[in-house]
Amino acid sequence: MLEIKVLATLRGSGRIWAISAIHGEAERLRNAHRRLATEIVPGDQLIYLGNYFGHGSMVRETVDELLLFRRAFLARLGVEVDDIVYLRGAQEEMWQKLLQLQFAHNPADVLRWMVGNGVASTIAAYDGNLDEGYASTRDGILALTRWTGQLRQNMRARDGHTALMSALKHAAFTDDDGLLFVHAGVNPALPLAAQGDSFWWGGAELDALTESYSGFRLVIRGSDPRNRTIRATSFSLTLDGGCGFGGTLGVACFGPDGQILGTLSP
Repeated sequence: MLEIKVLATLRGSGRIWAISAIHGEAERLRNAHRRLATEIVPGDQLIYLGNYFGHGSMVRETVDELLLFRRAFLARLGVEVDDIVYLRGAQEEMWQKLLQLQFAHNPADVLRWMVGNGVASTIAAYDGNLDEGYASTRDGILALTRWTGQLRQNMRARDGHTALMSALKHAAFTDDDGLLFVHAGVNPALPLAAQGDSFWWGGAELDALTESYSGFRLVIRGSDPRNRTIRATSFSLTLDGGCGFGGTLGVACFGPDGQILGTLSP
């Protein structure tokens, strides 16, 4: 069951800006932030829907840009710390598992699977050597612990990066239970507190929703690795425009009823 601290609550009475999966495309994020800075106002809320890491070549720069915009927005009079929410994406979930790879039953297989799903660029961003990682999986738990420990240390050396990772939420919902924001999906058969990995890997069921999930008017997600297209159904909205794969970064402003009040095309 989920602990309350990994769920964020947003005000259902105001505007909410949401940003889709970024995948290390720092320049697209900078462009989005430049435009957003002229649109977002105190009283608005901002939620990033995960996958800051992975695939793209500018992972560290992406995290730096997230932190820079956070400081700039919080400096405005009337903006509160809780007005900015970061969700954990599949890439961030993989990274956390990678840093504990020495505990995996088959670490070599797990590492290969992660690399096939985009984690190599994050390893490189934090000065890790993938060949050394594979060698460590063969050399035993002590070698692997040294390799993951060095990655962890390299991340700590980047100001604010580890702190941001520790602040990631699994999902967010408005206090009137109107809108639910997730990274990739939900399992309609499970309550919110029992979703577990469905937040990261359960996207297949979202497009097939034929009724409201758990009473929410709309479920909004930021990543769909199958299609990477911005689209809407009666009960869900996918904001992923394919950023990191030649597509766009999805940025939208939602009203209390889930209506899109505006979009940005960085």
